[in-house]
Amino acid sequence: MITIGTPGTPNATRLLLLGAGELGKEVALEAQRLGVEVIACDSYEGAPAMQVAHRSRVLDMTDPKALGALLREERPSLVVPEVEAIATSVLLDFEEEGIQIVPTARATRLTMDREGIRRLAAEELGLRTSTYRFCSDPDELQEAVAHLGLPVVVKPIMSSSGKGQSVIRTPSEVRQAWDHAQGAGRVAEGRIIVESFVDFEYEITLLTLRHAGGTSFCSPIGHRQEEGDYHESWQPHPMSEAALTEAQRMARAVTDDLGGRGIFGVEFFVSEDTVWFSEVSPRPHDTGLVTLVSQELSEFALHVRAILGLPVPVIRQLGPAASAVILGRGELDGPVYRGVDQALEEADTELRLFGKPNVRGYRRMGVALARGTTIEEARGRALRSARYVEVAAREG
Repeated sequence: MITIGTPGTPNATRLLLLGAGELGKEVALEAQRLGVEVIACDSYEGAPAMQVAHRSRVLDMTDPKALGALLREERPSLVVPEVEAIATSVLLDFEEEGIQIVPTARATRLTMDREGIRRLAAEELGLRTSTYRFCSDPDELQEAVAHLGLPVVVKPIMSSSGKGQSVIRTPSEVRQAWDHAQGAGRVAEGRIIVESFVDFEYEITLLTLRHAGGTSFCSPIGHRQEEGDYHESWQPHPMSEAALTEAQRMARAVTDDLGGRGIFGVEFFVSEDTVWFSEVSPRPHDTGLVTLVSQELSEFALHVRAILGLPVPVIRQLGPAASAVILGRGELDGPVYRGVDQALEEADTELRLFGKPNVRGYRRMGVALARGTTIEEARGRALRSARYVEVAAREG
């Protein structure tokens, strides 16, 4: 029997979010619906999940001393990492002391490092991936390009949301790609992964849920990316039965090895019946924002149920749905959102405005959600709705 305490009392079931962005915000809301006390942590004040949590903390989560002090003070029931930039060695220590790290401290450590997760998938589990090499300096990158052939994709092994990713199409671009990767990774002079191009038709996210009753899968989510950043997603993405079965087999293999409970965003490239493993995130996935309207239980609701040990009898998909990102550009503090009324004029559309306090360069500030009778109709509605919203400088 699962027991949940009362927030603000000594018997509270306390969930500590490490990362308080838009995905963490939805996790916080779902946890609170089940009576869980939520503490939201991030590196800056006013992050989206902080705006709805019971309380919040600002700290450098890559600092082992600061993170350790926080965990000793709060003594949470669950620690839920929502970003990759975390001192994972501290999580390993506290897991040994009995604190539940979601899904596990090992999974958090492996998946924040593209080298760790790629070697696990390809070399230990034997999953099909692109051909790849890891490099520690520009000379090794030059050798990798010569071995793999052009074009190749270059990514820092420790980055997220497409940061530092580029494509080398000519030999003259090698040094530029190296410098770009170094400038966007989470560590100075970090290693990179170089991948050969995969000739795929489409890419999907297969949300894979490990819960008390076993492993379940959401319908596949198609998505469009630009320079590694998600701009659109839709569900369900059509694929052959053979390809879906293979994607589920591969997703089960990697998530079984990582262990723990919760939602995993497993990404694949697909061409006809052939499937290549790409990456996995041990947490709700940004492309899964579409599940806020496409499923009876969103990926966030599923994640919270699973990590609390609660049952998930069925995952019910509600029909064609889509999401489209709302971007802010420029240098903005306390931005305002114009055109919200126009964005919601069309039937079966919704908005989520994240409430991020500023924009530096460009930043995902919201998402438009839509349903339709077909995927094409849902995508059109979501894109139109998103285009109406302008993220602008505050007035006055």
